Amino acid sequence: MSRENTTPGRLMAAESAQSMGVFARAATQDIDVTTLGTPCAIYTIARGSSDAAANILSYEFMRELGVPVTSLPPSVFSLGAGVAMDNAVALVVSQSGASDDLVRSAKGAAAHGAKVVAITNQPDSPVQSASDITLPIGAGPELAVPATKSVIGSIAAGMALLGALKPEYGAKAKIAAAALAQQTIQHPDAAALQSAFLRARHIYVIGRDTGYGAAHEVALKLKECCALHAEAYSSSEVLHGPLQLATNPLMVLMLDTGLADIQDSLDQAEARFRAIDCDVQRIRVSDFDLGETVPAAAAAVLLAAMYPVILNTALALGFDPDAPETLSKVTQTT
Repeated sequence: MSRENTTPGRLMAAESAQSMGVFARAATQDIDVTTLGTPCAIYTIARGSSDAAANILSYEFMRELGVPVTSLPPSVFSLGAGVAMDNAVALVVSQSGASDDLVRSAKGAAAHGAKVVAITNQPDSPVQSASDITLPIGAGPELAVPATKSVIGSIAAGMALLGALKPEYGAKAKIAAAALAQQTIQHPDAAALQSAFLRARHIYVIGRDTGYGAAHEVALKLKECCALHAEAYSSSEVLHGPLQLATNPLMVLMLDTGLADIQDSLDQAEARFRAIDCDVQRIRVSDFDLGETVPAAAAAVLLAAMYPVILNTALALGFDPDAPETLSKVTQTT
């Protein structure tokens, strides 16, 4: 095998660099949603990075459709007897479409009255076979264990679904896709962010609205790739009990999607953490020359900016992010 093919982080670097192209394609796909009718609620079912993408989408769907969107644990169906889901949509997000608990969840949700929509990167997967509608992520093969382009593609596919349910939003999603299609997202302070991660031993990743799901994904990647202790919080929740942990050395990474309604919350959290001498880093979607965009797309941009920083941090710490020691690409859980 050539040296090039064994270079640590090669796969993650190449795949994350494809994220914006994947986003543009997935966000503009056409979907027939007539079979969904008008759902009374949407329940997301996912694990890991897919659950972070589902969290991002939940805020966007609630804002645009005015119906409740919440997460159901797969164990409701894989271990339990299920719950009533009449007139609801079950949105199953699974990059591989192969995890047994998610397959059981798709089948169980359908059996309990839901219309099942799958977002998956693997054509003809078991999850797809159990679903009424499938939105392909279309990211192509993703070989690194940490998912990157398929996470951003999951967000985009969900935006396409929302656009089909609400055409006015669909027009905004297409504008966002066109703006991002040719972008290479690189944060101007990437080196400073990496230095902060290398100094850190404990990290809070903070967001609000769609930034909260992005915070979950960044915290997961820091654990997965860098073996750094990271926790995700909303900028409101973190000012309760979790604030006490800041009496120990703590890095705080804030993800700002630019939504006007969340600025006071983020500003208050930033001020509190700075006042007790935390190492605070705040990245904003306005750091990039993108113009106005929808909050879910803004969250995707922040993820695209953070993936290379996390990759380089992992390499500096001596890890190969393509193949974390304890993890595999498809995780089978119950």
